[in-house]
Amino acid sequence: MSSPLDDVRVIEIDSWMAAPSAGAILADMGADVIKVEPLTGDPMRGTSRPAKIDGALKGYDFQFDVDNRGKRSIAVDLGSEAGAELVRTLCRGADIFLCNLLAERQERFGLNAERLWAVNPTLVHATLTGYGTEGPEAWRPGYDVTAFFGRSGLYDAMREGADGDVPMARPAQGDHTTGLALVSGILAALRMAERSGEGQAIETSLFEAAVWSQATDYGITAVDRAPVRRRARAQMIVPTANRYPCGDGNWIVFNMPEEAAWTRLCQAIGLEYLLEDERLQTVKGRFDNMEELVGLVDGALSVRGRDEWGKIFDEHRIIWGPVLALHEVASDPQAEAINLFPTISHPELGDYRTVRIPMRISGAEIAPRGPAPTVGQHTRSVLADSGLTDDAIDALIENGAVSDAK
Repeated sequence: MSSPLDDVRVIEIDSWMAAPSAGAILADMGADVIKVEPLTGDPMRGTSRPAKIDGALKGYDFQFDVDNRGKRSIAVDLGSEAGAELVRTLCRGADIFLCNLLAERQERFGLNAERLWAVNPTLVHATLTGYGTEGPEAWRPGYDVTAFFGRSGLYDAMREGADGDVPMARPAQGDHTTGLALVSGILAALRMAERSGEGQAIETSLFEAAVWSQATDYGITAVDRAPVRRRARAQMIVPTANRYPCGDGNWIVFNMPEEAAWTRLCQAIGLEYLLEDERLQTVKGRFDNMEELVGLVDGALSVRGRDEWGKIFDEHRIIWGPVLALHEVASDPQAEAINLFPTISHPELGDYRTVRIPMRISGAEIAPRGPAPTVGQHTRSVLADSGLTDDAIDALIENGAVSDAK
């Protein structure tokens, strides 16, 4: 079975997680992704917590693997003219150049779109930054916690009530969201390049992707510029769109804004008498008494655990979801059914599970192609594929422009 991007080659210069995640998606789709790393490697390497397989602690960097699986790695000193020229040479045979270099560094290394179009007029040049390539803060580096969650208003909107603490995101949530945005732009730019015969420049940023992720809020806020109301549980608009703890300490969430859902919920959890309460006959009446209602629902749910309640909710056609812990999701039957955690085979480590990208195409193979490479693992083979002789490669290694795997 073929893959969508079997005939596409990507030259990738990036680090950490956002732009590399875009490269991982392209690799899973079949693209030949060549990761150009500094001689010391991507600084993301070796930063994750250790994991265990069959009870044994493994030193392998599984988090790095997620965003770099299936790629080929060459180690290049971009600060040397020979190294920068080598990357430009590799771009002659590429379809996509993907980077997270700020504009100043692209110019310094001769890797901006205009310079690369001089060697490959149909190249798609893709850039991912923190805040964009224009404006007063285009120079500013950004991580997902600063540019995606902080600057976009997302952290503030997620606070619990008016005075709640600012939450902390889990690793790379904003990075992976922005990586998906970059891939969508890359695929559209590829189509444009094919039709026009002209190279295209695509860019996105953590800041932009975060604002789009909150477009429902910004549809109003961009117009009236008024603060968004942050609602604690006792301040929600309807009790049927709220979150509650169960008797075993696990939480569930409801999302049922329709009027009939109030009746179904009361019947499901044994609060039928509330249907006769004159104060609660309208949405406004229930909103005005929300603090009391939340307490009553909490009390009703305290008599059973989450899984037992789930069966009852399904019987009463209630739209609900469990608030699962991460380790529970990794064993979730629905996740298993849709192969959300496929297996990668490592030549030394053996088999381990990774995370599938969130898309499938009928009739196409979209899957991890293998583990992440070691630093410079493919330096020799990639350069040989590009026409360099063994002597030329040895010379580049000797003068420090590149290095191969140690």
